[in-house]
Amino acid sequence: MTGVRTLPEYLAAGAARWPDRPWCTAPDGQATRAEMYADALACAAGLRAAGVSPGDRVVIVLPNGLGFLRAWLGTTLAGAVAVAVNPKAAEAELPAVVEATEPSIVVTGPDVEIPGGVEVATVDSLRTAAGRTAAESTPDSHAGYIQSSGSTGKPKFIIQTHGMYTMAGEGFPYWLGLTEDDVLLTALPLTHLNAQSYSTLGSWGCGARLVLLPRFSAGTFWQTARESGATVVNMIGAMLEILMAPDPAPAERAHRLRLCYSAPAPDAERHVAIEDRFGFRLVIGYAQSESPYGLISPVDEATVHGSMGKPRQHPRLGRINEARVVDPACGDPVGDGEVGELQLRNPAITPGYAGLPEETAALRVDGWLRTGDLVRRSTDGHFTFAGRLKEMIRRRGENLSPAEVEAVLDAHPAVSSSAVVGVPSELSEEDVKAFVRPVDGQTVTAGELGEWCARRLPPYKRPRYLEFVRIWPLTATSKIAKNRLSLQRNDSEVDLSAATTGPAR
Repeated sequence: MTGVRTLPEYLAAGAARWPDRPWCTAPDGQATRAEMYADALACAAGLRAAGVSPGDRVVIVLPNGLGFLRAWLGTTLAGAVAVAVNPKAAEAELPAVVEATEPSIVVTGPDVEIPGGVEVATVDSLRTAAGRTAAESTPDSHAGYIQSSGSTGKPKFIIQTHGMYTMAGEGFPYWLGLTEDDVLLTALPLTHLNAQSYSTLGSWGCGARLVLLPRFSAGTFWQTARESGATVVNMIGAMLEILMAPDPAPAERAHRLRLCYSAPAPDAERHVAIEDRFGFRLVIGYAQSESPYGLISPVDEATVHGSMGKPRQHPRLGRINEARVVDPACGDPVGDGEVGELQLRNPAITPGYAGLPEETAALRVDGWLRTGDLVRRSTDGHFTFAGRLKEMIRRRGENLSPAEVEAVLDAHPAVSSSAVVGVPSELSEEDVKAFVRPVDGQTVTAGELGEWCARRLPPYKRPRYLEFVRIWPLTATSKIAKNRLSLQRNDSEVDLSAATTGPAR
């Protein structure tokens, strides 16, 4: 599609329009757009000097901060592909990421152990190189991989193009009505598309300021919101529920926040309660790493509670995004009010999954992105969530594969087999519950299995609940019938977060 910009074009335009205006405040300092653009170009030169060519993968293992932004934007300006790994998950996930992506270099800090045989650099070492030019690229050039869990539990990498990033950066301020007078606040990790595309690139392209937090902290959130002058915040539903848990306090209204962009959609009563308590408008959106152009609740219309919104459009290119609901069994459209799979068609859809041709081929049908999510469409064009076709578990804003957790549990010598499911969480989305059948004649406690998982899985993938079973419900093909496992709280399960453990029964 004509008119779609590359990241070098997008970044250069923002730096030229607002060169010296304060842009980002982060844990490791502050930067204007001109300063960040110059630093990113220097990092790009450093990557080229280290032998990185356009199309090569660059793994970035850095926390939220200016250092991450310099490395990430520098990688895109070098024409390479950024693969970001959360430092908290690095010990458990980095070897698999390196093996799967075969990076030319890993950019990290001093305390991260990198698998052997891969060149390592720091942001400071890259910034010393000479040269201040960006590599040639097109809107279809690959700019990044967003990591997700595949159906087999192995890491899956969703390709992000230059056009996907710039269209999201231009779109986010348009969808929320943001201007250069706004201040965007986020504690979401920069390893995710939301913080990259909406907060970072969105603020860059509309002249707004960005306040980047190292992590979410309920204890300091309202003070930070007040002191930063934030007017807009990006959050996930679990964060809102954590803020709603304590009794109301005056600090919750002593801020300038007017909008909170979040997902998933709470019910009507909870939506109103959140807005009334905190004094901002809650704007619900829906997107996937496969396309940042999903759905959003229009800010120029009255709120439709429970809605995921309407298709997002582009401020310059007009109506580019379509959404339809189809019968997942046959692909035929279903009527308004009926449940079917949500499918999207727009120019900001991923070209596929890196190194997975079969999964890439199954991603689209006749140009439509198969989201795997079940929805209903109302007569006025709003979509509401009705469930998932995929078995993925959504926890604290992260997607995880049950197969990965099951593989860790099954590797314990006292575990015969396991089944992992998502169960309702009081913080919205889901918690992880594991059902475990011990080896006959052996004893293992829930606490031991919790510690086993803690040493092998990042926090968001670890089971919160564990229940021992002696006999599995089975399907006709002798597979575990997960749909017959109880999702309700019961006396037989152990809440690992409560540190109450007991032996296998």
